[in-house]
Amino acid sequence: MIQKSKIFEVYYEGNTIFTINLAPGKKVYDERLVKGDRIEYREWNPLKSKLAAMILKNSPNIGIRKNDVVLYLGAASGTTVSHVSDIVGNEGFIFALDFAPRVVRDLVFVSEDRKNIAPLLEDANRPERYIDKISQADVIYQDIAQKNQVEIFLKNINLFLKKDGYALLAVKARSIDVTKKPQQIFSLVKEQLEKNITIIDYRALEPYQKDHCMFICKKR
Repeated sequence: MIQKSKIFEVYYEGNTIFTINLAPGKKVYDERLVKGDRIEYREWNPLKSKLAAMILKNSPNIGIRKNDVVLYLGAASGTTVSHVSDIVGNEGFIFALDFAPRVVRDLVFVSEDRKNIAPLLEDANRPERYIDKISQADVIYQDIAQKNQVEIFLKNINLFLKKDGYALLAVKARSIDVTKKPQQIFSLVKEQLEKNITIIDYRALEPYQKDHCMFICKKR
């Protein structure tokens, strides 16, 4: 039996988590759809979503709630974006940004069924180019495999995140420095973030995501 979890708008059955499908009958990737009590749930795969991995690593609060405005940096083809879309609901909104035309095309198809997603073909490293296209955000979520991913994260927080807003950073250690052990990278990132923002939770995402860690932060 699928039940509510401690995370807002996230549900579970055993070790499997779900969101309520905002576009009933429609899949975004190869997720399983489950019907129960006139509600359709979408299984959320932690092997394909770092945010799902963070939830299954027992993070008590991911900071994303119904009706939130989210700036999503590194949206890719929309796997995690679609579950965030389920969470924020019809009254919430997601600015889903990526610099790769092919994946933004995929996002456009996803947004046809989910009117709370606005795909943007932009480079997160150049926020001045899209500052007039988005509003202030309750949440910033970043999943960008670039060497300067922390710098990009902080830059966007300073420009777009509301006071007391949440910011989530998925760190890919190998994209920052292949010569250092992932745990060393995570420690360095933690030091950088603590100088600028309050860290409320951080966890390595093994065994779901290799060499990844997620930080959940709050703007001071």
